[in-house]
Amino acid sequence: MVGSEITAALPVQLLLLLDSRSPAGAHGHSAGMEAAISLGLVRNVGDVTAFCRGRLLTSGLVSAAFAAHACRGWQAGWSPDRWRDLDEEFSARTPSEATRSASRALGSGLRRLLVATVPDQAQRIRQSWMHCARPAPHQPLVLGAAVALGAGTDRIAARAAALSACAAPASAAVRLLGLDPYAVHAAVSSLAPEIESTADRAAELRRMPASSAPALDLMADVHARTEVRLFAS
Repeated sequence: MVGSEITAALPVQLLLLLDSRSPAGAHGHSAGMEAAISLGLVRNVGDVTAFCRGRLLTSGLVSAAFAAHACRGWQAGWSPDRWRDLDEEFSARTPSEATRSASRALGSGLRRLLVATVPDQAQRIRQSWMHCARPAPHQPLVLGAAVALGAGTDRIAARAAALSACAAPASAAVRLLGLDPYAVHAAVSSLAPEIESTADRAAELRRMPASSAPALDLMADVHARTEVRLFAS
């Protein structure tokens, strides 16, 4: 991770919060990859790369912008009403009911992790989002707050969200298709410049973007009604 404002090693606290192995529940979500595979849209590593790129430039950009804005909001000490407004803005940019539910489930898991790992901020963590819809605010909002709590910046928050937009579906593809994990990891690595540029652009935005991928939204709702599936989303 690079950036002119990052002059020291990232705090261990922040690294723990951003670790994909944390018990925040992300391992149970494929970010649309399972639905794409079931429809035959993703079959190989090249398809995984294309899928991740498309997701990065649409919903990934939106998540990165909201995460960066949430990081700044946490640092500014926003009121619960401000958090509710941002939460509703994200919902308005997420037309799929299944995707909204998945985002809130992930937000709930990450919020629980914050309460457990930053106990001195537990009361503020619970109260900040008290006016948001249940069970929890959307995941990018909690991610932004987590980065702020870990002494990170809005740019780091944006990059964490943008990377997740690619890493989550790529990891799911390995499990679902039995692909070579090294090849898939290399594919995600090849997207690093695009992930960084997308995140850096998102962090500079002050008006939240509304990029969308209608096919992903439709597939998410179909996937939620599928009886046999490995991932929650």
